[in-house]
Amino acid sequence: MALVLVVDDDVTVREVLTSYLRAHHHDVVEAGDGEEALRLMAARRADLVVLDLMLPGIDGLEVTRRMRVSGDVPIIMLTALGRETERVMGLELGADDYVGKPFSPRELALRVDSVLRRTAGGTVSAGVVRDGDLVVDGDQHAATLAGAPLALTVREFALLRFLLAHPGVAYTREDLLQHVWGWTIGDRSTVTVHVRRLREKIEKDPTRPERLVTVWGVGYRWEASP
Repeated sequence: MALVLVVDDDVTVREVLTSYLRAHHHDVVEAGDGEEALRLMAARRADLVVLDLMLPGIDGLEVTRRMRVSGDVPIIMLTALGRETERVMGLELGADDYVGKPFSPRELALRVDSVLRRTAGGTVSAGVVRDGDLVVDGDQHAATLAGAPLALTVREFALLRFLLAHPGVAYTREDLLQHVWGWTIGDRSTVTVHVRRLREKIEKDPTRPERLVTVWGVGYRWEASP
């Protein structure tokens, strides 16, 4: 049973989410603002955080930033559909997923299940995949570059592992949303942001990528080392 921290200043939203998540066999704790969320995380680390960006006091972006400093707990953001800037900023800070408000509680519960499976390695192929000095271990859920550990979020790890397992294949952003995120529909900018973040961690020059390359008019392709 995973522990999920639900952070939203709307009591009704928290109650509905808590009900659905418990029906999916998760343990749930609630916070009504950013300060309380950070206190709860310090007292007992959650396995996943569902985080509203529009919070009183410390907003969701700052909560995400502080949580990322202290660890790589998976974060699913709740965002107003029209607030694209905040959504992209959240993804840039390392959030793993987002759901737009108004949302379906059932959809959110399924997203939580999906992210937790990836955290546990359940949807990431087992075994070790290597490409030059880059090593990705699906069993240990760990990656290294030139012997140094890579700090990857759940989605970054899943994206890297998927592309590394399929070198030379060009994927559209819609393909990657389906294969890595498990979405049949979704915002393609999610993929764009994660690709940019991944390049910053694995490329010598992220502005001129040699491994995770852009296929113009299509999407992205992994170029295996010679």
